[in-house]
Amino acid sequence: MSDSSPLPPARLHPEAELARAALSTPLLSRAARLARWVGPDTRVDAGGGLVEEQLPAAAGLLGLTGTDAAAYASEAWRVALDAGLVEIADEEAGTVRAGEDLALLTGGSPHDVLEVWLAALEVVLADASVPDLDGLVDTLGEEGEIDFSSLDWDQEAEAEFLDGVLGNLYLLTVSEDVPAGEPVPLPALAASMIVPDGMGEPTNDVLEQVSDAMMRLDDQFRMLEPVGLVEYQPVDEALMADTGDSVGEPAPVDDADVSRYGMVRLTPLGVYGLRARLLEAGFAAPAVGELADKGADVLLDGMAHFGQSAAWAETEQWLARREPPVAAEELLTAARGADTGAPLRRLRCQQALSLVGEEAEPAVRDVLDDPELGGLARVWLSERGAAGVPAPSEELVFWLTVDTVAAQLQAEGNSEELQALVEGLAEQHSGFFAAAWRVDHPATADVLEAMGRLHPDKRVAKEARKAAFKARSQRGG
Repeated sequence: MSDSSPLPPARLHPEAELARAALSTPLLSRAARLARWVGPDTRVDAGGGLVEEQLPAAAGLLGLTGTDAAAYASEAWRVALDAGLVEIADEEAGTVRAGEDLALLTGGSPHDVLEVWLAALEVVLADASVPDLDGLVDTLGEEGEIDFSSLDWDQEAEAEFLDGVLGNLYLLTVSEDVPAGEPVPLPALAASMIVPDGMGEPTNDVLEQVSDAMMRLDDQFRMLEPVGLVEYQPVDEALMADTGDSVGEPAPVDDADVSRYGMVRLTPLGVYGLRARLLEAGFAAPAVGELADKGADVLLDGMAHFGQSAAWAETEQWLARREPPVAAEELLTAARGADTGAPLRRLRCQQALSLVGEEAEPAVRDVLDDPELGGLARVWLSERGAAGVPAPSEELVFWLTVDTVAAQLQAEGNSEELQALVEGLAEQHSGFFAAAWRVDHPATADVLEAMGRLHPDKRVAKEARKAAFKARSQRGG
């Protein structure tokens, strides 16, 4: 995932709703209860963790039972400490007190609550990148500390792997190519990090790596669910088998029941959290609604690579803040230009005007004679059955065709829909290429070159490439 290419826009739930969800997550609610429980007799060790004698009381307060009760209580305490819900009062005495951020959970804004939750999330993500240390007594060094150098484990690489998996999960969640809310199979997530692009049938070595990654992710998603990042259906334990030296390795994946191998989906809170982390890491991670208070030029450029559904949602929020006639004028003004992004701006403008409705008609009629917007205006008016729409000249028809194909190239690349459009144009106009290379449009040569690349008929493709050469020669490049 490149940090220079914008991700699809996320649809975030309202902050008030997300804050309520954060407060109800098992881990943050436990951390908050421990922070309120803190008193003058509470003691911590040199690392800030609760002393062992107080873990049973902490576990009892949280209603935790069983062999893992102390571990869960210790984790909640660590979250409370690192998220600012408790703080060290006296390091030498090992005393603590309620932290300043504890009050934010009840008296702060929804954004304040979410900031505390994000701090808790970082604690859990750091823990999830650490291997299970149970039974590692043999790795203790002379000082009684674990000798990590003796382990086959790279903390930085493990954290990067988990970040990559979560990045892919985020991308699948916000993409319009995947049904909203659809859980992702754990094998698919593991394979997305292991299997090289373009590999046909994975080798046994690659399959083994995917299997190992699945087991690591199974443990990690079990840890991430209590903080509210994901909803997770774990790997079915019945699938585990002892196979020689490999204990706990899953059987081969059965495509007929892939859900048994683990299914994960981001929660709305998880989408918010991962987007915040992506932004912090320098990624372009837009959210629907961010452009609502911007100018029409920013709106049209900002939606350049939005999917259709997200573009409509963004436009609706933008239009809700403006009077329709004024909005239509702003959109049309912003759609002008001869730069490379102008064709797609005009396409987005036309789509936005369809949401304005009939109140946009006066502004649209005003640009009928505009060399860049006249074609758009005729299409918009004709689609609504408006009277008195002047017929376009042949020159305008070809200019609009080039502009439309250029916009589709920017929006979709070499898609099947664009290929169908290219085939249709060449079929409907026998002399298309003979005339198209003369079109005075900045993108003429690029469009004709793309048509030559996309058309399946070699003869037609050759015509397109010749026309592209003529267009470049005509423009001096």
